[in-house]
Amino acid sequence: MRSALEIKKIVSVGGGVIIDASQYSTVDLKSIAANAKANIVLKNTEEMSTMDLRSIASAGKGHVIIDLTE
Repeated sequence: MRSALEIKKIVSVGGGVIIDASQYSTVDLKSIAANAKANIVLKNTEEMSTMDLRSIASAGKGHVIIDLTE
């Protein structure tokens, strides 16, 4: 598993990633989303509140995809 800092470095240069959201804090996910220059996909979000998901999506300015199929 990559650290949140490593993921931020990847997304800040345009790398798209799929993230197991259950492995990171909401603060980390918001920070990753805010640095994203390509789409990020959040999986395993069942335990997260709608408020948290909204704040992450807002930080990502259109680059966050939340997988709700699981």
